[in-house]
Amino acid sequence: MVDLAGLRLGQVSDFDIRLVRVFKAVVECGGFSAAESALGISRPAISQHMNDLEKRLGLKLCQRGRGGFALTEEGRQVHEATLTLLAALETFRTEVNGLHRSLRGELNIGLTDNLVSMPRMHVTDALAELKVQGPDVRINIHMEAPDSIAKGVLDARLHVGVVPEVNLPASVVVRPLYDETLRLYCADRHPLFQMADSMVNEERLVEHEAVLPAYPLPEAAREAHARLRGTATASDREGAVFLILTGCYIGYLPDHLASPWVEAGRLRVLCPQSCTYRIPLVTITRRDRRPHRVLEVFLAAVGATPS
Repeated sequence: MVDLAGLRLGQVSDFDIRLVRVFKAVVECGGFSAAESALGISRPAISQHMNDLEKRLGLKLCQRGRGGFALTEEGRQVHEATLTLLAALETFRTEVNGLHRSLRGELNIGLTDNLVSMPRMHVTDALAELKVQGPDVRINIHMEAPDSIAKGVLDARLHVGVVPEVNLPASVVVRPLYDETLRLYCADRHPLFQMADSMVNEERLVEHEAVLPAYPLPEAAREAHARLRGTATASDREGAVFLILTGCYIGYLPDHLASPWVEAGRLRVLCPQSCTYRIPLVTITRRDRRPHRVLEVFLAAVGATPS
């Protein structure tokens, strides 16, 4: 069997592939003239391609003349090798295209607490789209504090994180996701709950104990909490809900997290015009990360722009 890759060819070029495709068509059509319509090129062009291939291989591939077209023994072997080569190329093309159509692997994503109640379900929708494109993809969600998520992204334990845009290291790529709005709340057990709006002001708020977050905050949030009389702390927003519902504390909560309690008559917004701030939420990935197709599909589905 003739080995096309090892017979005077060295590296097989695109031009070589074109030559063997012409040779295959000539053999299947039984001659140069018959191959014109199949290849869409003239007989002289076919003849030139065949001459070029014979020079490249250093072999006489066929007899052509008054007696008609006939393969030499070397031509027959080259034809068999041509079929093997082109079949391998088609297998390669099919498998590579299959990789694009079928995602496989894992996505390890770190999420800060209580984002599931956000009405804008960017993360949920992106994960759903990921499963549509890659049914075999394994998704692992880790609910952690923002600093732990950032560390997990940097040490490659996590592929991507969703965190507040606060104190992020320069070695991560930041993509805006959305903002969440936080307002000041008290519970139905609290003295301020039944008080008229006109009677509740910032001067009166400092008379009451407040729960403060024990995690990093952006400047606007720090300023808002500095105006409160903090006597308790919570490591996450769910912990703040526990303390506020006791009726002993006031505190800031994301409006999407507080909404069910407000609708149930258990929480009330205090000073909505002045006691509110927003926190940008972002996705973070390691700046020097290796290419990862599952992650790329997720990021594309989220639709965020790097900054």
